[in-house]
This record gives sequence, C-alpha cells and structure tokens, in this order.
Amino acid sequence: MNLSLSKLPWYAQVGVFVALSAASVAVFYFMYVSPAMTDAAERQKRLDGLRSDISKGLATARKLPEFRMQVTELETRLEGLRAVLPEEKDIADLLRRLHMLAMQSNLTIREFKPAVSPTMKEMHAEWPIDLQLEGSYHNLGLFFDRISKFSRIININNLQVKARDKQEASMTINAQCVATTFVLTDTKAAPPPAADAKKAP
Repeated sequence: MNLSLSKLPWYAQVGVFVALSAASVAVFYFMYVSPAMTDAAERQKRLDGLRSDISKGLATARKLPEFRMQVTELETRLEGLRAVLPEEKDIADLLRRLHMLAMQSNLTIREFKPAVSPTMKEMHAEWPIDLQLEGSYHNLGLFFDRISKFSRIININNLQVKARDKQEASMTINAQCVATTFVLTDTKAAPPPAADAKKAP
C-alpha cells in the first residue's frame, strides 16, 4: 500500500514533518554534537591542567633565585663545618696532632686511647679519646689553652686532677680526661674503626 503525504490532512503533514525533523536533530546531536562536546570538554580539561602546570612552573621559576641563594648558603655552612670538623680520612692526622699538642705542652702521656667506634649523629660523629697525662698544673693549662685555639673542635670532659704522691719540679699532678673530637661523616657509610688512629702517637 502506497502512502502519500499529500493525501494526509495538513495538520498530519505538519506532525510528520516535525517528527522527522526532531529525529534528524536527535541523530545529528548524538552522532556529531555530543562527541564533539565530550572531546571539547576533555581538551578543556587538559588545557586547564597545562595552564596549572605552567602557573606552577612560573611560580617555581620566580623562586629560583631564592633557591639558589639557599643552596649557596648551605654550601657556605658546609664549608664552615669542614673548616672545624675533619672528615673521616683526616681523623688519624687529627689524633697525631692532638698527641703532639700534649707533648709540646711538656706533658707525659700515660694513656692515649681513641674509642674503637664513634657515636654517630645525623651529620657528624663524636669520637672520644681517653687521656691520662702527667705533668704540672701550668703545663696542663697550657695544653688546654692550645686545644682551645686549635683549628678543629675538641671538647674536654670528665677532667680529674690529682696530686702525685712523689712530687717533682715538672711532675706534680696526674690528670685524666676525655677529649672528644667531632668528625664530619658521609651518611652513606660509618667511619672506619680507629685501629690505625691508635697507632698515631
């Protein structure tokens, strides 16, 4: 059976035309407009992300001079620490020089015993050395004065001074103390044992 729009009433023809137009619009929307809108939304999202990254990059770039100043300051502080703290490879030389300070102060060294292993801290190690010295009050004071002027940090703790039973002109006291040196360490590895350091004297 053949159907002709011309045979339909005018309002029916209008209805069919509206229905076909709506169907065409719906097909066009779902096939072309909706995918295009989805793609545009994704592109906009990526664009917003890129803009955010660019903003962060620009903010970081503006702070770059400040970061460089901080790095320079930290490097300066590190060099300052190296000036007063020996590195691990220098500990044997430091022990020799400490031994020499005692000898130059006319003190007789009865015991010079570095600890086998240091006490580890975050960026340095504390290396105690047990000392037993014999001499006079004047020479002991001279020894401590030389240590205070030494280029490296050396702390004296647990000082005990006793008068000798047998007094002599340059031998009036026996002294015991702990001389603690501070070693700038590499955090990747602990300092080696002080076996070689004991041989320093």
